[in-house]
Amino acid sequence: MSATVQFISYTPEQLQSEITAGVKSQLDDFLKHFKPIQPAEYLTRQQVAQMFNVDLSTVHNWCKSGKLKPLGLGSRVYFLRSDIEAALIPLNQ
Repeated sequence: MSATVQFISYTPEQLQSEITAGVKSQLDDFLKHFKPIQPAEYLTRQQVAQMFNVDLSTVHNWCKSGKLKPLGLGSRVYFLRSDIEAALIPLNQ
């Protein structure tokens, strides 16, 4: 069973314009709700120390006191950038 659709009052240009407007509307709606997933960024102890201009011992102390959550892979220690940023607290609360 096949269906036939006829566009009697539309010129080819008008039909193309209508289709383009419909697709643009759908894309605009999609882009409003689309949030790309950012890959997790891992930082080494050295990178964290450089980020805050502190010594590696300070980063170690922050880990021991629970201010930072270190992640381990073998003998390597990493930190999620999002965890580092979440550990920062605003002053003057």
